[in-house]
Amino acid sequence: MNSRGTAIVGAAECDLGKTGKPILELQTQAVTRALADAGLTLADVDGIATNGISRFSVTQLADHLGIQPSWCDSTFAGGAVFEMYVARAAQAIAAGQCTTVVISYASNQRSARSRNPAGVYEEGTPEAIHEAPYRPLYPISYYAMVAQRYLHTYGLDRADLATVAVAARDRAQRNPAAWTYGKGPLTVDDVLAAEMISSPLGALDCCLVTDGGGAIVMTALDRARGLRHPPVEVLGYGEALTHTGMATAPDLLRTGAIESGQRAFARAGLTPADIDVVQLYDSFTISVPVGMEALGFAAPGEGLGVTVPHNTGGGGLAYCHPGQLGVLLLVEAVRRVRDGASTALVHGTGGIFSSHATVVLGVGR
Repeated sequence: MNSRGTAIVGAAECDLGKTGKPILELQTQAVTRALADAGLTLADVDGIATNGISRFSVTQLADHLGIQPSWCDSTFAGGAVFEMYVARAAQAIAAGQCTTVVISYASNQRSARSRNPAGVYEEGTPEAIHEAPYRPLYPISYYAMVAQRYLHTYGLDRADLATVAVAARDRAQRNPAAWTYGKGPLTVDDVLAAEMISSPLGALDCCLVTDGGGAIVMTALDRARGLRHPPVEVLGYGEALTHTGMATAPDLLRTGAIESGQRAFARAGLTPADIDVVQLYDSFTISVPVGMEALGFAAPGEGLGVTVPHNTGGGGLAYCHPGQLGVLLLVEAVRRVRDGASTALVHGTGGIFSSHATVVLGVGR
């Protein structure tokens, strides 16, 4: 079974950085800018997917926008969820539940100083029993465990991992919207000298904390061909859940990206060799080699040397990280296909390598 028949027709960011604006204002910016990019209006929207506003995020956003959609989704599965929304939206459009879906997200976490590194543990769970007593920083300490294991297993050190942050900053210097644009390059020594947060991860191994967000607009491929931009077709998607906390992680170096990627490639009828550009959730430097290896772009232990273009706007390490990055990965992938890439893969990761979702996009036929 393939996923042909739906496409992304609009993509845009809201204001980024430190905006001083409320979430609903940023959400409205993202939605209306993406619709304008598509040549559509709010009157065309009959499907909406979002989270992060309140317990009733979809109803609150729909009410604020003055629309009454016939389909919605407010699933929460961490940073993988926006790629999951693409799958749900494609299925809903194909089933005739709706015709035009907006997938959006925004956060004002930097302005509101709302980022909290303390984990929340449900009483009686394995995480509360086995992890909480050690007071880990969430999720940094857990990614640090993966990084420590990765470096030990493959005979690498912090300087090797630092090259991920250096490369991300370099790419961000070509993106005027990036938080680190114009701040100059990083060196490996800069990364190693930064404050240690949770060994072996220092401050520059960690994603940014910014306001921001974005939105994409999806519709049927046949309809998409008559809109403002050539359609970016949804070729395939896949997802996987493996664990919540490290107490139940089956293998620190084998993530659900293996399965989600395989499922997306199978739907698309493609392989990693067919992909021109990758947008990968880089919450920490370790996310990049582990993710690239799991998705088939490098052999185990060789993800730091991957050659496929990736995280072209700077990613969460150097461009923007408003709490959840997934929708902005989709925005960047759409732009790269419009600029000439034939195919793009987007991969979201949620929790502590807990949830995974992969989307393959390409030039609409």
